[in-house]
Amino acid sequence: MTAEAAYMFRHALLRDAAYQLQLPGDRARLHALAFQLIEEVIGGQPPEQAPLGSADPAPFQPHPADAFAQELAEHAQLAPATPGAGEPAMLAARKRYLRRAAEFLERRFQSDTAVRLWQELSELVTGVEKGESIRRAGAVANQSGRTQLAEELFKRALAIHKEEGHRRFEGAALANLAIPCQESGRVELAERHYEAALAIHREVGDRRAEGVVLGNLAGVYESTGKTELAERTYESSLAIHREVGNRRAEGVVLRELFRLSLNTGRGEVTAARIEEALAILREVGDRRSEGVALDLVAGWHRQAGRVEQAEKSFAHAIAIHREVGNRRFEGTAIGSLANLHRATGRREEAERGLGRALGIHREVGNRRYEGVAIGGLAILHDEAGLREQALPLYEEAIAIHREVGDRTNEAVTLGNLALLLRTTGEVAEAKRISLLALDLQRSIGNRRAEGVALGNFAGLLMDTGEFAESRSSFEQALAIHGECGNRRFQGLHLCDHAVLLLVMGVHEEAAATWRQGAAILVSIGGAGELAEKRLAMEKACALKGRAPFGEDSPTLK
Repeated sequence: MTAEAAYMFRHALLRDAAYQLQLPGDRARLHALAFQLIEEVIGGQPPEQAPLGSADPAPFQPHPADAFAQELAEHAQLAPATPGAGEPAMLAARKRYLRRAAEFLERRFQSDTAVRLWQELSELVTGVEKGESIRRAGAVANQSGRTQLAEELFKRALAIHKEEGHRRFEGAALANLAIPCQESGRVELAERHYEAALAIHREVGDRRAEGVVLGNLAGVYESTGKTELAERTYESSLAIHREVGNRRAEGVVLRELFRLSLNTGRGEVTAARIEEALAILREVGDRRSEGVALDLVAGWHRQAGRVEQAEKSFAHAIAIHREVGNRRFEGTAIGSLANLHRATGRREEAERGLGRALGIHREVGNRRYEGVAIGGLAILHDEAGLREQALPLYEEAIAIHREVGDRTNEAVTLGNLALLLRTTGEVAEAKRISLLALDLQRSIGNRRAEGVALGNFAGLLMDTGEFAESRSSFEQALAIHGECGNRRFQGLHLCDHAVLLLVMGVHEEAAATWRQGAAILVSIGGAGELAEKRLAMEKACALKGRAPFGEDSPTLK
């Protein structure tokens, strides 16, 4: 123990001993005096806020008292009660400062303390205010990744609002309750809660809340493969946000529309779209949503082969997630960065990152992304030739995707499983599963993923000697990759297509196609994947009695 630590420990003991030596009545009067002096120093009592049960409460207005609000609430609790009619002054003060402290700390991302203070306030109020205090505690708990606690608090708030017959807040609590259900993979229950909340918001004419719930419902539709419905619902949500002037929610929905385009190839994916969303989120000071948007920027750079920019954006996003205590999205961003490391040949970094991401997903109950991380580990083992380890991981990931209704990632993982079976010689089973994945992607309307599945299926057709069908499938896949800007799979499937053309005897075209694919993979940092493709190409060249393709020369060697 250092001298400084020893001094501080003894000082704390002395301070507590001195405090306990005061008679209870004297202690209470000293707390009242401390309360009075602090209020005087900070310029007096802050303006009274509208009750939590107000139909349209004003946004939180900062005040110099906020930094001392928690301390003031404690002094008010321990000060003597004032006799007389009406609510004791110190009880009213304690409630006032508990609320201000909770709101202040919530904005400073001190989530655990904010949750506790909201719950303390709920013990001092009744009716709608009690329900709202508990609901606000649940919202903070959910944002910090404490999904189970959030769900319990939302259920309590919902019961109170139902009992009070306050439909507006009943709708708010239902919409909140849907969020932990959605995040833990119970999408059918989440959809029912959102639809019930939407009906209430429309019944009471709450357009602002209606727009927010529509945006959340669109996310459920997207995760269950209803892509067109999701897009329409996002657009309806966006129109309402603009109508009522909800700038923060407008920024969030613009971000989600960009993500939908990025993931599915629907619509135009441009810098202007995500920059508009980021500008709004920064304008309103929503750091949490800004971090999520930066995840998408990183994914966009990765798809376009801008590896360095992608890594910088992921690092920036992760820093914001940690700053605001957003464990859920910290986990997803770490997992996405790990997949980038895998694709660029950094296996050890990828394995560590996926392990950290998986731990966070399990900690916060993010069942959907638990499946995604397990699928990422399966790919990592598969690419390392550890196929006996990869197979059960693929199967576990598929089971989770089906459990949570994530049809998009189910299709992706089925396609990856088909590739494993192809390498182990189980071509017929691989072909069957690959067709399942392709049909699923088409039913979802995920154009980008359809291109990937189609190119992989073309490789299986090549293995079974169906060369004409394979060439047609490669050409369709490459057209989709070009349409969606999917540079990585454009490079990979051009290399595969080159091998097919070689087998078919179209040598000059095969060489040109190979050089094109290799150049793309080099440009996006895919040296590891190119090395794997080169082995397949060299084997095919040897079987045809030809020299391997040169990646820089204009013709066959």
